[in-house]
Amino acid sequence: MSKKNNRGGMVYSTNSDFSIDNDDDEEFETLIPSDQQLHLHRETKGRGGKAVTIIRNFVGSDSDLQALGKAVKGNCGTGGSAKDGEIIIQGDQRNKVRTYLIEKGYKTKNIGG
Repeated sequence: MSKKNNRGGMVYSTNSDFSIDNDDDEEFETLIPSDQQLHLHRETKGRGGKAVTIIRNFVGSDSDLQALGKAVKGNCGTGGSAKDGEIIIQGDQRNKVRTYLIEKGYKTKNIGG
């Protein structure tokens, strides 16, 4: 098993004042909906031929992404997930998602599929 090194590659330092600054957990400030242009994608690749709707280009914290994902899934009445900066909704739900996001003040753009 491999051990994770949270020291940025530093193994040992003789400097007694040395401190490790981890910027990996940086949270982005969430932009207001009217300042965001979300991209709607439809994909089937790698999903056994089943379509999903993916919302990309969200700028904000992970907790806000999770909250928006939960709201969109509830509006569509379907499952999905929100991780790695994108929201995945089961099925080709682009019309429902677009309508919901516009009601909430987001700008949307269909890309791909």
